[in-house]
Amino acid sequence: MNNYFVILAAGKSRRFNNKLAKQYFVYKNKEIIDHSIEKALNSKLFKQIIIVTNNLNRHKKRKYLKSVKIIKGGKERSDSSLKALKYLRKYRPKNVFIHDAARPNFSVNLLKKITKNLKNNKAVVPVVSSKDSIKYKVKDQIFNLQRENSLLTQTPQAFRFNELYNLAVKEKSNVNDEATLFLNKDYKIKFIAGENSNNKITYLNDIKTSKTFHGLGFDIHRLVKNKKLYLGGAKIPFHSGLKGHSDGDVVLHSITDAILGALRRKDIGTYFTNTKKYKNIRSSKMLRPVIKNLYKSNFSINNLDINLICEQPKVSIYRTRIVNSISKITNIKKGLINLKGKTVEKLGLIGKEKAIACEVIISITKYD
Repeated sequence: MNNYFVILAAGKSRRFNNKLAKQYFVYKNKEIIDHSIEKALNSKLFKQIIIVTNNLNRHKKRKYLKSVKIIKGGKERSDSSLKALKYLRKYRPKNVFIHDAARPNFSVNLLKKITKNLKNNKAVVPVVSSKDSIKYKVKDQIFNLQRENSLLTQTPQAFRFNELYNLAVKEKSNVNDEATLFLNKDYKIKFIAGENSNNKITYLNDIKTSKTFHGLGFDIHRLVKNKKLYLGGAKIPFHSGLKGHSDGDVVLHSITDAILGALRRKDIGTYFTNTKKYKNIRSSKMLRPVIKNLYKSNFSINNLDINLICEQPKVSIYRTRIVNSISKITNIKKGLINLKGKTVEKLGLIGKEKAIACEVIISITKYD
């Protein structure tokens, strides 16, 4: 295919409020601009990819494929776009895609849809509907715009090269996107459904990522006769209970330690010592203040994965009861809690039904 892909990356990102231009900010483990480069390459739709930038030194230090070219950009977006078109003219492209480096979240599928529609159209532009009410100001008057008739244009935008080039070289004013050149001349554009995830990054908060942490908890207690058995805060009918300074609930102890681990706050024994104060305390009373502190510190629980290790009682019989109890104590949805029953093939104390163990992994996220 005689298609070329232009990535406009010459902006200074004044509104991004960061010393580093946004196109080079690390987002989802790679620089923002790299998302666009990789997707264009992976699509295998383009003969060449042109990066238009004013930071040539940064790109010269990197190893690109021969199909990726770097050229110097202009002062304004429309200047950079025109420079790319003038550079491409010698290759006699049939189609050209113009894309803003600040949109890393488009999909390869969108590129394919645009290419398909470009077969019978001279201009193809992805759009989405506004999620907000829109007002329009004329001097001192404010007017409502019909939201269903308002379109938000995205990039990449694709065009027959010759038509776009001829319009761009004649345009004297700065334009916000290439579609404007066609609209100003009443040329037909094929608007297709864009992607809501294909948002433009303008401010640092647009990509402010939450911090996720993980914690590991483990506990084991001997089984003793004539004691109530509590697992996950639920009373389980069994001939023995778990020996411990508290009620011995290995599930809640493991969850508590997992949370403390994710918060980097030592372990359960630091806060609930083997003293008279906590003798025979229900484990739910130890977990609740830890959960309360977690939420107060602006963390949320993503999921809880639990391995309950025992020969008896059978976890499958009491899984629902235990999960419901944990959900109530922690105030998280049952769907976020996974409880698995594991045996040890009759090995050791657990295999001889003299002990029960539990291990927990938790994922938590910090939010503003």
